[in-house]
Amino acid sequence: MNCTTTDKILVSMRQFAFAAALSTVAVLTNPIAAFSADSDTTPTVPKCAKGTVYSPTAGKCVRSTSNLINDNDRYNTGVQLARSGKYDQAIGLLSSLANQNDPKVLTYLGYSHRKMGKMDIGVAFYKKALKINPDYILAREYLGEGYVSQGKIVLAFLQLKEIEKRCGTGCKEYVQLKEAISTSKITY
Repeated sequence: MNCTTTDKILVSMRQFAFAAALSTVAVLTNPIAAFSADSDTTPTVPKCAKGTVYSPTAGKCVRSTSNLINDNDRYNTGVQLARSGKYDQAIGLLSSLANQNDPKVLTYLGYSHRKMGKMDIGVAFYKKALKINPDYILAREYLGEGYVSQGKIVLAFLQLKEIEKRCGTGCKEYVQLKEAISTSKITY
């Protein structure tokens, strides 16, 4: 190996180390944003007491059944509840949406059930979402993560391949599921 090749390797290693350090800083400063796996951008909404949802129309928290809150706001709040570990509340809110056949809603119902340990229910929601929209890669990622947690690595790998067909190997859903498979743990 000549000096030029060695220099290139050292530069590549330094760049990798720098990128890894930046990623670590991102995770430590904002772990939810750094590993948010939702392809759609879900806006942050103010936190409200249990049973209430923030209404942009009213500019305050209102009962989740109020006509001052629309399904889009209910969905966004449901996603936030799910991501923050309030799975029962997320399920209650997401179940109140008018369109129970929206793959995004089904995916977060599946996510919440899976995180509560109700794997079969979670997987059923993911499969229903994918029956409606086979290209919804977030449902594929979460389904794959569910399979990983059940030790069904071959099924998780099949979901990884389906994600690769749809968005390549660079999209975050592919990267996160690949990481979950290779380390046999779920990344958030």
